[in-house]
Amino acid sequence: MKHLISLHFLRKGQVFSACMAVMALLTFSSVAQALPAGLIPSPPQVAADGYILVDAASGEVLAEKNADQKLPPASLTKMMTAYVVETELANGNIGRDDQVTVSEKAWRMKGSLMFIEVGEKVSVSDLLKGVIIVSGNDASVALAEYVAGSEDGFAQLMNSTAEQFGMTNTHFVNASGWPAENHYSSARDLAVLARHMINDHPEYYPIYAEKEFQYGVDKRTGKPLNPQANRNTLLFTNPNVDGIKTGHSDEAGYCLVASSEREGRRLIAVVMGTRSERSRANETQKLLTYGFRFFDNVDVKKGGVTLEQVRVWKGAQDELAVGLEKDLVITVPRGKDKQVQASMLIDQDIMAPVAAGQKVGTVKVTLDDEVISEVPLIALEPVEEGGFFKRLWDGILRFFAGLFS
Repeated sequence: MKHLISLHFLRKGQVFSACMAVMALLTFSSVAQALPAGLIPSPPQVAADGYILVDAASGEVLAEKNADQKLPPASLTKMMTAYVVETELANGNIGRDDQVTVSEKAWRMKGSLMFIEVGEKVSVSDLLKGVIIVSGNDASVALAEYVAGSEDGFAQLMNSTAEQFGMTNTHFVNASGWPAENHYSSARDLAVLARHMINDHPEYYPIYAEKEFQYGVDKRTGKPLNPQANRNTLLFTNPNVDGIKTGHSDEAGYCLVASSEREGRRLIAVVMGTRSERSRANETQKLLTYGFRFFDNVDVKKGGVTLEQVRVWKGAQDELAVGLEKDLVITVPRGKDKQVQASMLIDQDIMAPVAAGQKVGTVKVTLDDEVISEVPLIALEPVEEGGFFKRLWDGILRFFAGLFS
């Protein structure tokens, strides 16, 4: 269940201002660590080299172990490959129906394959499905070469995107995840990437739930090849799971990034370095069950809507609409939602000019008298500086207002 809670409005200079000055920023902190012990059971034991469980809406970490350890990602690499291609599609730099000529390098790739032929022309749309659904190494290289001219150039785009997302424990050398020196990622970084995949390109996300993909024909019979099944077995056993990607190599073990949505709430689980295909599914399911069973979300306030009109001095207008840049969602232990409180602390002396997006205060969220999140309150619109007489008059009003405040 999601609950919308009201905001209590405070002004700087009132009784809470002294406390606010010393409270630490806790955005994206682990709920399990921020709350008093004993409210929820410990996370399950997960047989993986590294793992993390994250609420997709709030970004809260519900369970983790070795989440920042640099590990070989194997075909989880293709998450970034697909994201970069989807971004190029969204920006209009390439088209879904573009025909890509398969190079010999792409055709010679080993491991999991889409089974494209050298010199063949394949649409970007089919190649993207080949990457996402059947984890084709050949499709990954073909797309990388089409987008950037070479796989090395594409890897630079991958790393630039990772840096932009703050994925500090990630470095890509190739587009497929084929084992290579200095090619690594972490459970936390891959959870960050998964959130972007879901939120930034929702039009492509349904592909990650497709259970099979058929491409190509048998040269001997001329009949279509049998469809290949998606390697994410949770798609077949858990109706709430709708993505995202598997990975496996001798070095990486069995890896999985899974996303599951239930009753309007989405979780992302990442497991890296499990010992078998069955194990990666079972360990991931443990995390998802824990997250849905023991945590819930609270919708504090919607982003982009006016929370209050506040006084602005020396501007072309006297009032300014303030609010949040994006939705503020908090994840809490189940049953604690009614104890969540939110307050808005607005700067007392806002002077024009004011830029849209400028910070003008803070929204503080508490649970059991402990701060669990603190986010900027921003101007939702610009306010230009007023003319000479407006500035003069507001200066006089502001002086007398200060005497009586």
